[in-house]
Amino acid sequence: MAKFPPASALYFGKVMHKRLRPFVHAFSYRVFSLYLDLDEAETLSRRLRLFSHNRWNLFSFQDRDHGPRNGSPLRPWIDRHLSAAGIDLEGGAVRLLCFPRVLGYVFNPLSIWFCHHVDGSLRAVLYEVRNTFGEKHGYLIPLAPGHKSGGAVIQDAAKAFYVSPFIAMEQRYDFRLAEPGEKLAVSICQGDAEGGQLVARYSGRYRALSDRNLLLAFLAYPLMTLKIIGAIHWQALRLWLKGARLQPRPPAPAQEVTLVNPGITSGAVPKRHTAPAGAPLSAAE
Repeated sequence: MAKFPPASALYFGKVMHKRLRPFVHAFSYRVFSLYLDLDEAETLSRRLRLFSHNRWNLFSFQDRDHGPRNGSPLRPWIDRHLSAAGIDLEGGAVRLLCFPRVLGYVFNPLSIWFCHHVDGSLRAVLYEVRNTFGEKHGYLIPLAPGHKSGGAVIQDAAKAFYVSPFIAMEQRYDFRLAEPGEKLAVSICQGDAEGGQLVARYSGRYRALSDRNLLLAFLAYPLMTLKIIGAIHWQALRLWLKGARLQPRPPAPAQEVTLVNPGITSGAVPKRHTAPAGAPLSAAE
């Protein structure tokens, strides 16, 4: 039996999106993700034949795809941002949920960093968002005081970074997730003062990180990176044909990470919004 919460693992699952206004538009596709304990990257690279750290392989994890994107080690980078937020993990685990490189290629619309204290408790989550213009931005949200270990993580942030060319900037994100275990569940609702506009969900099931399961992932999800990039542009075309109109793109924020105070709703969108019951809830659009 697997021990949960796991350290490094794979998750096989499905991403679903549903746009609610001004018209309904929904789609889903099958994906798999890597859940990587940063401290295990080199050990896994030596143990597995089909996975490498900072080297080409069938599957790989490259430091330059995340954080400062300059190839420097990621742990000092995230520790600096946590320290600026007044958080000291005291050497606790940092685990990153993302897509791996497949045959050297990757695109991560959303990567999620789970930051644990040495006692095992989750202390903060960093949502690292990318757009198709080569830009990225992170939302670092400490857990609110009183969070119970293993409970649902419910957080929100004002949108500060342009992602979808069809959704305005005056929006908020509502995040709801659980620490990855036997199952994976990440839900996002994006909306404005009028209510929810987009709901998304990524759900998956645990698989051990082994050569056998990596090969199974390659066969079950062929050319996944190309499928993700292709799906983004195909759905954008469908939205445009339905009448969606382009929104102006402001410059990316000067800072690479926005620190969000937990439990404080700030920014241009004062009204809270939630996903309608039963709606498919993952990358933020």
